Amino acid sequence: MKVKKSLALGMAACMGMQLLCACSRQRTDKIEKVQMGVTCYDQSDTFISSVIDSLKEQLGQYQNEGVTATVTVMDAAGLQRTQNDQIEELISSGCNVLCVNLVDRTDPSEIIDLARKNNVPIIFFNREPVAEDMLQWSELYYVGAYAEQSGVLQGELAAEAIKADNGIDRNRDGKIQYVVLEGEPGHQDAIIRTETAVNTLKENGILLEKLSYGIANWSRAQAQNRMTQMIGQHGDKIELVLGNNDDMVLGAIDTYEKLNFTKASWPVFFGIDGTDVGLEAVLDGRLAGTVYNDKEGQAGAMVKLAVALVIGEGMDEIEFEDDRYIYLPYRKVTSGNAGEFLAE
Repeated sequence: MKVKKSLALGMAACMGMQLLCACSRQRTDKIEKVQMGVTCYDQSDTFISSVIDSLKEQLGQYQNEGVTATVTVMDAAGLQRTQNDQIEELISSGCNVLCVNLVDRTDPSEIIDLARKNNVPIIFFNREPVAEDMLQWSELYYVGAYAEQSGVLQGELAAEAIKADNGIDRNRDGKIQYVVLEGEPGHQDAIIRTETAVNTLKENGILLEKLSYGIANWSRAQAQNRMTQMIGQHGDKIELVLGNNDDMVLGAIDTYEKLNFTKASWPVFFGIDGTDVGLEAVLDGRLAGTVYNDKEGQAGAMVKLAVALVIGEGMDEIEFEDDRYIYLPYRKVTSGNAGEFLAE
């Protein structure tokens, strides 16, 4: 009887040791390999390309912190169907977190269904899904900036320049004749940036006369075409050009240069995003000002969130709005501080 009792005690002790070892393995065998899959609406977009470059750089820094990190980037080239297929491919290849810059912000359901089915969290960036879609699953997040703030700051920059230089009103009629280069039709950032910039100018006492607008889909090349058309209609009446992003405003400047307008006859130009080429244009005086969209901050927020989601640590260190949104502030850029932003 004593032998049986000793045997039973010994078996129990062994089982206890096995359980202890298993628990120990559970605590230490956390996932330390971050396999990030990124798909963007169009990698030829200068700002999006810059965000992805910064993301790659910052993700690589985690290699020195005991986390193995890889990233696969895909370009949907403006096609939502292509992006849906890319998500499936990224998940099949083993990606355990996704960063998605939507082609169509109103149509993320298939992407969300695929991610939820495979339990792969999504960080949407730059193009914010509608609020109802963000509620489809608890593992959906967004990193970006407030479009309204960018429009307000652009309007303030333009108002400050007009008040400081009465020569901008070239025809001396007390009003500023302006045109707008807009992003995609129906895109929330394009609509908000335009409306808030114009309203801010008016709130600052600037009398405006809208001559025209052109949809240029965030593209420098398309903006050249639209600006050529508007110059053909309005000639040298245009005194102010507002662009929803730097690339489109630079396309407008390209047109004036191509048509050999003297710089004294140019309107003033204001952009948004603070891309490197935009900042350089501010420094050389072709662009009067822009609004810095913090690509480094957004990329860093995505990397920190992605790593926390995969390894299961650090979520409590991230500051969210409404539990799943991260917004980075915009900042004004003029010739006086453009160099500082370029150095970043």
